[in-house]
Amino acid sequence: MLRPKKKISKKELKEDALISSYVKVTGWYETNKKMVGMGVLALVVVVIGAYAYMNNRRANDEKASAELGKVYTYYDQGQFQLAIDGVPERNIAGLKSIVDNYGSSASGEMARFYLANCWFQLRKFDEALAAYESFSPDGHLFTVARLAGIAACYEAKGDYEEAASKFEKAATVYTNDVNAAENFGHAAANYARAGNKERALELYKKIKKEFPKSTLARDVDRYITELSI
Repeated sequence: MLRPKKKISKKELKEDALISSYVKVTGWYETNKKMVGMGVLALVVVVIGAYAYMNNRRANDEKASAELGKVYTYYDQGQFQLAIDGVPERNIAGLKSIVDNYGSSASGEMARFYLANCWFQLRKFDEALAAYESFSPDGHLFTVARLAGIAACYEAKGDYEEAASKFEKAATVYTNDVNAAENFGHAAANYARAGNKERALELYKKIKKEFPKSTLARDVDRYITELSI
């Protein structure tokens, strides 16, 4: 006579499944433990590398900030070539050296912006344009300043259409920017020089309507009249 099969409880089923899973995992680990070990080692290397990178970047930023502080006086006084070259005999690094050595740090990026301004003031517009374009700004103020700097370079090089486009972008990249009216004005002037009077008129009218209290608004009617003749 056959005996009835023992009914397996839910608890026993769970325990059996757990044991099976454990056996499978253990077996997989034994087979692949070399690969697992290499993966863990690789992760450790990445973590250590990232930590070292952050520490190095922080140290570089501190060095760049100290160097920038020493050379800024020349920039502020309008001694742009000295600001670029520095004064080696006084252990003062120039902006170009700071950018070359610490350009990836936050202070190095600021040195790049000041370097671009120096090149522009010295009428070396290609060098200024390259510096402005490679500048990675932090915050809306320097984002606008970067675009306006690029626009000013194109204007100085006689590419008025491109200058107008960049000035207009500088005016619109952030809402309620304090320099918007000024940049719209530069954009309108460059559109006019490029022969695009229609777009120039549109921007002058925009300034009159949206920025009536701006300094530029006082002269807008005259510009509109001149372009309408």
